[in-house]
Amino acid sequence: MNIILLGPPGAGKGTQAQRLVERHGLKQLSTGDMLRAAVKAGTPVGLQAKAVMEAGQLVSDEIVSALIGDELDAMGAGTGAIFDGYPRTAAQAESLDAILASRGRQLDHVIELEVNEDALVARITGRYTCATCGKGYHDTFEKPKVEGTCDKCGGHEFKRRPDDNEETVRTRMAEYRAKTAPILPIYEARGIVSRVDGMADMDAVTASIEAILA
Repeated sequence: MNIILLGPPGAGKGTQAQRLVERHGLKQLSTGDMLRAAVKAGTPVGLQAKAVMEAGQLVSDEIVSALIGDELDAMGAGTGAIFDGYPRTAAQAESLDAILASRGRQLDHVIELEVNEDALVARITGRYTCATCGKGYHDTFEKPKVEGTCDKCGGHEFKRRPDDNEETVRTRMAEYRAKTAPILPIYEARGIVSRVDGMADMDAVTASIEAILA
């Protein structure tokens, strides 16, 4: 089973991908992670990518395609893949088709976690964590039982990620829409696109995805 998982930052894509890995033995293929691993390992594609990045240029579709091909070959035919962050353009979608077809694979599902932008902004900008143990909290949905004191470790210092602000979140949303808009019609024409309410409870989202894959 080969799946593309789509959704803007904060939609819960990472959590759902991890659950798919655990339940179905799939492998999550994140282009960013693969690039870093290939550069670190010094593979032929990694060395090529390193030279491009050191020159301050963007890694080409050809290099990314080669990375994905290498990863699929290493996984073996019996393991399915979750594509995360790729494809982002119509050209990349075409390239992925060719990579899969040459290995006797095909895309089975494209699943998009749909979100309400205003609700997502509220979800992300309200997040904060205990500076000591890292337990997560939220201004509205999950406050410490005793104000100013971490439930888990009793710490009194909390922190927020600097990019968890409204402007950054809305910019990311706009980027996501711009990048996914070109590829969705390609897969919709094949009838393999499903949408899930990404604002629902995490377990409900998982159940919806499992129903699609069943």
